[in-house]
Amino acid sequence: MTTDIRPYRIDIPQADLDDLRGRLAATRWPADVPGVGWTRGVPVPYLTELAAYWAGGFDWRTQEAGLNAYPHFMTSVDGQDIHFVHVRSGRPDALPLLAVHGWPSSFVEFIRIVEPLRSDFDLVIPSVPGFGFSTPLSGPGWGNLFRVAGAFGELMTRLGYDRYATLGGDLGAGIIGMLAAIEPHRVVGTYVTGPVPFPFGPPVDLDGLDGSDRLRAERFNDFQADGLGYLHLQSTRPQTLAYSLTDSPVGQLAWIVEKFREWTDPAADLPEDAVDRDQLLTVASVYWFTGSGASSAHVTYEGMQAFREYVARTGGAAAAPDPAAPPMGVGVFAGDNSVRAVLDPDRSIAHWAEFDRGGHFPAMEVPDLLAGDVRRFYGR
Repeated sequence: MTTDIRPYRIDIPQADLDDLRGRLAATRWPADVPGVGWTRGVPVPYLTELAAYWAGGFDWRTQEAGLNAYPHFMTSVDGQDIHFVHVRSGRPDALPLLAVHGWPSSFVEFIRIVEPLRSDFDLVIPSVPGFGFSTPLSGPGWGNLFRVAGAFGELMTRLGYDRYATLGGDLGAGIIGMLAAIEPHRVVGTYVTGPVPFPFGPPVDLDGLDGSDRLRAERFNDFQADGLGYLHLQSTRPQTLAYSLTDSPVGQLAWIVEKFREWTDPAADLPEDAVDRDQLLTVASVYWFTGSGASSAHVTYEGMQAFREYVARTGGAAAAPDPAAPPMGVGVFAGDNSVRAVLDPDRSIAHWAEFDRGGHFPAMEVPDLLAGDVRRFYGR
């Protein structure tokens, strides 16, 4: 097994850019339903304007150059190519920080916290197998988060890090949680953003909740009743969905943009009111150029199969807290549905911070708040 770490540079062929623009120009648009806004999904007028900007105003080469300003690498673990960004602090005592993205995101999510954190941390930002440039998948099984966690632990070993910190949200939070379980002697802490109650259990009981916990619980119950369609589809029929995501850039864009509208800061009316439009389209472009809309759906399918097996075996009960586990920090942003009374009733989480800005993608929405809180937690 090779353990080589190879320099990597993003260089999308011009033919792929031309193909994207041609497909966008040839889009067959559905009829609009007047007066329904975003209640049935992404409105046609909004998406036509965004797609036109993607085709004619968005400059991929500028974004590509910005990404390539940081060192990229590739290594193979367990037969799978793993792409990652590695930015060294320059300080001999810098703490390594492994930052892991979720869905529908990519390593691009963390680019805006590199500069705020690099003075204190060596940053390692991988692409989860099946996402971005960690494609194509070498075979089935990469929806197993223990396997992904093990691969990332091996990556940190190859980089020479005996101990390291972690940061993650969404799928990334699950992966770093697994790392803390399998390598507690190496992981100095886990910082997660936006954890939520069990999505397939009963609604959160509102009795006894008030203030921000009640508001977040009400939002979570609404999400549970009306917001899980994407997950049901990806976790049951990923191959059927894969054709649309692979053949239609507008289909891929809508699949991503809907979540950036629903999951970001509630004060933002449109996705680009919460995140930079060019960075959002950079995320969408990475999905499109790598075909990872399809492969990430298969990762979701496998992960949910494993999750169902776990629920069948345990009844969905959470494992008892391990007193030897690394300390956990939690960042809850304005758009998150994290209910502390449900997730941390004993107040055993070492660090819990709530903010009145941001949402599911804080590294893109409010990088200053996220970077500051990560530094506070690991400053312990």
